[in-house]
Amino acid sequence: MNDISIAMFTVADQDAAIAFYTGQLGFEVRADSQFGPNGEYRWVEVAPPGSHARLALNPPMGGSPGGGSIGVETADVIAEHRRLSALGGIDLDPEPMQTPGAPLLFMMRDPDGNHIAVVQSAEPTS
Repeated sequence: MNDISIAMFTVADQDAAIAFYTGQLGFEVRADSQFGPNGEYRWVEVAPPGSHARLALNPPMGGSPGGGSIGVETADVIAEHRRLSALGGIDLDPEPMQTPGAPLLFMMRDPDGNHIAVVQSAEPTS
């Protein structure tokens, strides 16, 4: 197996989700294609620029959208929180938090209620 990972979020509207992830968070669309016997399904993937990990945005399968969660790393949680706060329109914690035994992080939520933990990258060990 290779090291590329795909997380999946359920979303109510794939076009609205693409607009949020690309327009608000600065992600790139990595895939957007029709599939199924009659092309009735759509596979959409987004990712932060330069990332090998991707996020698939799928309609709910028998349930309601939302409820998923992922974590993403950044070298500077504080700068990323400031950048996202300045954009406005993003549901994120008022400030990053640090608890014993956990890295510095903050949570944000997409319009469908999926959770994204933005976590400080671990310091490289020598």
